[in-house]
Amino acid sequence: MPSPLSAPTPDPFSDALAAAWAGLGGDPARLGAVRQAGGQSLPSAFAVSDLAAASVATVGLALADYAAGGGAPPVLVDRRLASLWFGTSLKAQGWTPPPVWDPIAGDYPMADGWIRLHTNAPHHRDAALAVLGVAADRTAVAGAVAGWRGAELEAAVVDRGGCAALMRSRADWLAHPQGQAVAAEPLFWREDGAASDRPERAIPAGRPLAGLKVLDLTRVLAGPVATRVLAGFGADVLRIDPPFWDEPAVLPDTTLGKRCARLDLRLPEGRARLAALLGQADVMVHGYRSDALERLGLGPAARQAIRPGLVDVSLDAYGWTGPWARRRGFDSLVQMSCGIAEAGMRAYGTDRPKPLPVQALDHAAGYLLAAAALRGLALRRATGRGSLWRTSLARVAELLVSLPAAAPSDQLGAAEAQDYAPGLEQTGWGPAHRLRPPLLIPGLPMAWARPAGPLGMTEAAW
Repeated sequence: MPSPLSAPTPDPFSDALAAAWAGLGGDPARLGAVRQAGGQSLPSAFAVSDLAAASVATVGLALADYAAGGGAPPVLVDRRLASLWFGTSLKAQGWTPPPVWDPIAGDYPMADGWIRLHTNAPHHRDAALAVLGVAADRTAVAGAVAGWRGAELEAAVVDRGGCAALMRSRADWLAHPQGQAVAAEPLFWREDGAASDRPERAIPAGRPLAGLKVLDLTRVLAGPVATRVLAGFGADVLRIDPPFWDEPAVLPDTTLGKRCARLDLRLPEGRARLAALLGQADVMVHGYRSDALERLGLGPAARQAIRPGLVDVSLDAYGWTGPWARRRGFDSLVQMSCGIAEAGMRAYGTDRPKPLPVQALDHAAGYLLAAAALRGLALRRATGRGSLWRTSLARVAELLVSLPAAAPSDQLGAAEAQDYAPGLEQTGWGPAHRLRPPLLIPGLPMAWARPAGPLGMTEAAW
């Protein structure tokens, strides 16, 4: 029996799970149904593997409750597999996926600190280069960046329509107006939606989301993870992208189980087609900045009017309040802004920013968005009303940094043969092995009917 004066053993997995489940309004008594297998961890100054396992487990709780109600089955999450899925789930056979980062993207030193430029999208790269006044050459970019002060360059790139983040400490972030705004936000915002205008369907045994239509208006990376999860339990996911958009490095990982089409929402016919698709959807997941859909005439009230009873799930980068509520952002930028990269640099004693070993904010947010969609579906069955759910990468970062340091454990190694599912997936680029699912619920297998494929290969129709 431990001494009454001894400190309790830190349990960041349980803390993260409890926080996520409470944020979704879940019954705390259900937490006892969750079991975690495995003890390996990704190398980090933060409890990344605990966040990975907890976010996957949150999906399991939400799915089990939706599918089985009061007789919900137990939930088992494989910590090793959850951590591996936070990296990549795919091992190509005989072909090579494109590089993850544009050659200009990365961290650059300045006289007063470090800044990260995110240039994977051509228009974001063009914005950064225009501010710096140089060609697309990394040496030239580094020389130009060195002549700026960090806050001034960050503001200039953002004002030009690009994406950049100054490395801030946790103290700097918590003193910043946006850091203060995010700290005051809940993990999830939830609002009631319109009463549904159609009856609920019976839940199919074994594939609880079969027959449900999920309209996916998301891009790299959290939203596509969320809709991949929903597809894994039978949902019909239709992803819509603009004609000009591509994200080749992540598509083999994130388009699993989906149909992918294109619409030009700048055109009246594109917006009309999207509205028609929305009118038949059960769930909509989107990652546009907070004002983007409003400018298209598809704000929250309009979406509920088009599809009464819609479960509307959304994500942004820097939070839904504060001066940066409409700022463009990605996981790696949020890590710089909120103090994660600086804390990692100090913890590891390096001379440059030390980010998380994976894009953990994106992946965790993705699983939590999927759990929010499932909670919304359960609420609609119970109340007959739709709902709107929102979270942000910055708020998920606050959840991560709030977790206690994990107990020492084995460092997670690379994926091994036994981590992959049997057989080969014939993706749109070539054959590949896919990791086994990280979530096990008796009678509710996680499996995908469609292989991953490029964008725009199907018609924009249900």
